[in-house]
Amino acid sequence: MANTKNYAAMKPWITLIGALAFTANAATIYAQNYPTRPMRLVVPFTAGGGTDLIARSVGAKLTETWGQPVVVDNRTGGTGAVGSLLVAQAPPDGYTLIMVTASTHAISPNFFRKPVYNPVKDFTPVTLMANSHEVVVAHSATAATSIKELIALAQAKPGALNYASAGTGTIGHVTAELFKIATNTNIAHIPYKGTGDAIRDLLGGQVNIMFGAPGAVIQHVRSGRIKALAICYRQRLPEMKDVPTMAEAGFPSVEASNWYAMLAPAGTPKPVITKLNQQIARILLLPEIKDPLYKQGYDAVSSTPEELGAMLAIDLIKWGKVVKTIGLQTN
Repeated sequence: MANTKNYAAMKPWITLIGALAFTANAATIYAQNYPTRPMRLVVPFTAGGGTDLIARSVGAKLTETWGQPVVVDNRTGGTGAVGSLLVAQAPPDGYTLIMVTASTHAISPNFFRKPVYNPVKDFTPVTLMANSHEVVVAHSATAATSIKELIALAQAKPGALNYASAGTGTIGHVTAELFKIATNTNIAHIPYKGTGDAIRDLLGGQVNIMFGAPGAVIQHVRSGRIKALAICYRQRLPEMKDVPTMAEAGFPSVEASNWYAMLAPAGTPKPVITKLNQQIARILLLPEIKDPLYKQGYDAVSSTPEELGAMLAIDLIKWGKVVKTIGLQTN
């Protein structure tokens, strides 16, 4: 009788363990066959920026690897909020993914006391994909030829200059505001729906300055249509060796590094995440992917999902403090 009672007491636990084992096995089998249909890779910015470039480069290789189309879907609006919310609400089956940045998942959510998506809880990390550092560029007709001359020009004519950003709450926006505080200047902000749109008006002379990723501006610097004045990083960049740092100009606090990563909806099966992680890490090491990205100012890097998750949580707090210090948080 004792054995019967013990079994009766243990039966719910045995049932639960069995169910968990069945679920884990089903997820593993699902991942082995994955993917069996086209995948959607959401980019929450317009085409032509760094996020779009990295997404399309890696997406094309995933298509080659698995024989299933990886369709890049540009969903703009709200500094990544439109695309992020779309993916947060998508089925967690591995067929809807998103390319995110420090702007969408560490900076912009801190602008609002109640953001429309939780950058940590609503997503499952897949892998880090690249890093870059902001560059101060100006239209070729701008009188300043150095960062010190730009500061002097802005101080002499408060409000006369303006700067473009990929949107309110992006890293370019926050970096520019840090710059204004550090240099005691007044430069008007002109937000756009993405880097591509911002660069278009910078090239056209509708805006004077931009704080952007090297990959988005370097070809235009080389062509002479815009000029690079400073790197917002502690050291010069290999691809822009002649461009001094903000620290060299006497403003070490104006430093900003952006990162690019892939996420999936929360609840995506771990075996699927592992399979994605392994393939993307392999792709990022390919010379035909890594080398072109490097030449455009992006360091292709990967991480484990756990490492990316920890970084997201830390950066969200770090940039939150910056946003509050600058006074950019809204209701």
